[in-house]
Amino acid sequence: MDERQRAARLSVFSNISLVVLKLLTGIFTGSISIISEAIHSGLDLMASALAYFSLKEASKPADYEHRYGHGKIENVAGTFEALLVFVAALIIIIEALKKLKSGVEVSQPVAGIVVMGLSAGVNYQVSRHLFKVAKATQSVALEADAWHLLTDVYTSIGVMLGLGILKLTGFSFIDPLAALFVAGLILRAAYRLMREAFLPLVDVCLPAEEERLVKDIIAAHAGEYIEFHKLRTRKSGRERQIDLHLVVPACQPVAEAHSLCDRITSEIKAALPYSEVLIHIEPCREDKDCHRCPGCQEAVK
Repeated sequence: MDERQRAARLSVFSNISLVVLKLLTGIFTGSISIISEAIHSGLDLMASALAYFSLKEASKPADYEHRYGHGKIENVAGTFEALLVFVAALIIIIEALKKLKSGVEVSQPVAGIVVMGLSAGVNYQVSRHLFKVAKATQSVALEADAWHLLTDVYTSIGVMLGLGILKLTGFSFIDPLAALFVAGLILRAAYRLMREAFLPLVDVCLPAEEERLVKDIIAAHAGEYIEFHKLRTRKSGRERQIDLHLVVPACQPVAEAHSLCDRITSEIKAALPYSEVLIHIEPCREDKDCHRCPGCQEAVK
């Protein structure tokens, strides 16, 4: 089991504990905002389990049917996680609006405050660990799970503050208002997760700063080739896939051109971990005088 899977398993276990604790506290106190948080954590649990199993599949090497590997399984999992977050937000909004209309009576708000504080503390520590592992391993699914938990931290704090105000003022409508605030934060996180997880499924290019880094690395070897074109980039899970055409002098030995490609590839992989680089070598054409070596024009005729 690699580091990503261990981190995902930690998230699963922590979410199981928090779902049970929040649900029991919500039922005991009658707080819709705490029950909403239990629903949120329940979907976090589903997302964590999905992340764990997707990472197990995504870590498998390329095979006959999946010759580019299994990395996009992470993106599929991340997309489903984002959908789960949308569902959680909608459930919370519906229940909160019902409670605003019919009224709600919250007993023992102090118990709810304690549980929400504990939940925020646990999820903050776990999300920090997940973000650290996700950054080190370039894991889309793990980063999505970390965002889930960090959102839970913010929403738990929101509910805790709402219960505190309710305790001080006695205004029961504060509880469903806090739940609506929670839902707003969840919707915002869902949009971010959906965008980050789904776009690689339609082969969107790498971020502009990463493509610029690739171009800068190639440009650093400008004295050893004529030009490059048809640069294409995409991401599959944590794997970056980069390919391009490199034009070299027609009289250049194949071994020399191959060595240049190896050096460019090594530098790209060092700058952007988990990259697969494919470089197609082309000889210069007769109508493009490269002036790189004696007899080049004769070589292309």
